[in-house]
Amino acid sequence: MLAEIRAVAHRAYRFENPRERHRALVFMVRGLLHRKQLRELYEFFQETGARRAVYERNPFPMEQATRAFFYAGSTVRTRIALIKEHYAFLEARLKPADFVDLALDRPREIWRSPETDIEWTACLKLEPGQRKEGLLSVIMAVNGTPLYQIIFWIEQRDHVPTLVIGAMQGPNTEDAQDFVREMTKRAHRFRTKNLILYMTQAVARALGIQRILAVSNAGYYANNHIRRDRKLKTDFGAFWEEAGGWKTEDERFYELPLTLPRKTMEEVPTRKRAVYRRRFAFLDEIDREIEERVAEILQ
Repeated sequence: MLAEIRAVAHRAYRFENPRERHRALVFMVRGLLHRKQLRELYEFFQETGARRAVYERNPFPMEQATRAFFYAGSTVRTRIALIKEHYAFLEARLKPADFVDLALDRPREIWRSPETDIEWTACLKLEPGQRKEGLLSVIMAVNGTPLYQIIFWIEQRDHVPTLVIGAMQGPNTEDAQDFVREMTKRAHRFRTKNLILYMTQAVARALGIQRILAVSNAGYYANNHIRRDRKLKTDFGAFWEEAGGWKTEDERFYELPLTLPRKTMEEVPTRKRAVYRRRFAFLDEIDREIEERVAEILQ
C-alpha cells in the first residue's frame, strides 16, 4: 500500500512545483497514517473494470479521503464512505463509458440555449480545482466562461440516495456583475444562481435521486467564505431558505426540495404575467432537455 500511496502522489501532484511537492509530502505522510483505511478505498476501486478505469484516470479520491474536504467535521472514515457511495451510485446508474468519462475533466453537455449570438450551455463535469467541495459539478457557461457552478457528491443518507451540495460558485471575471445582469435578462429575469440550482435539481431527478442536502455556513468545508471581519461573503443559509430549503437537525446541512416551488399565475401581478409565462416556458424546456440528455447516459 505504501508504494501505491507514493504512486498516487506522483500522479496527483506536480513535483517540479515546490508548493505541490510539499502537498505531495503531506499526502504521503497522511496516507501512511491512514494506510489501512486507504487500502479499503483502493480495493473498492479494484472491484470492477469500470472502477479500475476511473482510478487509472483520476488519482484524487485517495487524496480527498486524507484531507479535510467536503464538509466541516468530516473524517477519513466518513470521506471514504461518501466517495464509495458516490461512485457506486453512478456506476449502477450510468453506462460504463459515461461513468468513466465523468470521473475527471471530461464534460457531458446536458443543456444548450437556442440563442444564436452566444454559446450558453450547462454540463456535468469533475473539475480537479473544485475537488475540495465535491466529486462532480453542474457547470453553466457562456462562450466557455463559467457563469455559475454547483459542486456536489451523492451519498446514501438513511439508505436514501442523496445529492449533497458542497458549494456554489459564481463568475470569476472582472465584469462579473454585468455578466450576471446580462444573463439574468436572457433568463427572463430569473437569477442565474437560482438557475444553476434549478438545473441541479433537474439532474438529481433525472438520476433518480430522492433527496437533496446542501452545506450551511457552519458546514462549509473550510468556512473560508467568511471574511476576517466575520461578515459573510456568501450566506449559503439565506439562499437555501429563499430557494425553499429548511434547516436539518444537523446544523451543517439544509434540505432542499427536489423541485423548485413556483408561483401560480394568480399570485403574479398582472403587469408581470407575460415575463413569468416566458420564464416558466424557458424552465420547462430546461427540465425537458436535461431529462433527455441525462437519459442518454443512463443504463
